[in-house]
Amino acid sequence: MDPLSDVLALLKPRSYVSAGLDAGGAWAIDFPPPDGIKFNAVISGACWLSVDGVPEAVRLEESDCFLLTSRRAFRLASDPALEAIQSDAIYSVARDGIATCNGGGDFFLIGSRFSFSGGNSDILLGILPPIVHVKRDSDHATVLRWCLDRMTRELRDQQPGGFLMAEHFAHVMLMQVLRLHIASPNARGVGWLFALTDRRIGAAIGALHADPARKWTLQSLAERASMSRSSFALHFKEKVGLAPMDYLTRWRMLLAGDRLTSSAEAIAGVALSLGYDSESAFSTAFKRVMGCSPRQYGRAQPPAGAMRDSLGAQ
Repeated sequence: MDPLSDVLALLKPRSYVSAGLDAGGAWAIDFPPPDGIKFNAVISGACWLSVDGVPEAVRLEESDCFLLTSRRAFRLASDPALEAIQSDAIYSVARDGIATCNGGGDFFLIGSRFSFSGGNSDILLGILPPIVHVKRDSDHATVLRWCLDRMTRELRDQQPGGFLMAEHFAHVMLMQVLRLHIASPNARGVGWLFALTDRRIGAAIGALHADPARKWTLQSLAERASMSRSSFALHFKEKVGLAPMDYLTRWRMLLAGDRLTSSAEAIAGVALSLGYDSESAFSTAFKRVMGCSPRQYGRAQPPAGAMRDSLGAQ
């Protein structure tokens, strides 16, 4: 797989279709912080989106899509200055998955939510802005709306295999938004996700992900990037926020953490499979990166914040 696919597989995203919204007249609704990633598409009409901590409201037009990536309360409104009602007031009495405000008819939105059954979601969410706005004139928006429509139909019609189909459509939507964001000229950041757009550094990261147990050296990685050893080291640190060998260690520890919590594999076996000659050397590296010993990690959730910047600057 490629590095982005590797990370998403590690996070184990699952999607859930949320209720749609049909609003009319002048309206404003306050929503609680979403659990995971919130994805929505404006089917008709327009509104304003305000997110806690984001200075300016975003204007959403018909056929726009947007992603909310952090646990922040948000507001949808025909006018941001209006007094808002709480979302529970209308969603608690939603019919057929659609909540209605002021009789509906002027604005319609539908969406889904992504949660992560794997740990370490901050390695993705921590490097994304609170709002990723996909405007309607983008080719990506066309794909997103089609996927969302198909996903909704699969779950509504209850055809055999419908849930699995809906899951696949949801993953396509998430990937499309991430691709669009990192390719955007306005997306500037330091971290593994942004570094993938750099052909040379992306090739090195891909090599590390393809064979994390290999005895990589700075020279062998520089050769993969077709760069001199010194230039590669400097460029990698600028793009990723970590030295190449530090990135490799952290990726190995994330892989190890997933296996320790999802299998009965012995610590010594995990260590050997990830390129460590001894369990003690592996355990020392694991504790330094993950904040606790492999044995403690396998028994319970890791300490809060221990892995917040596991794959680079955020």
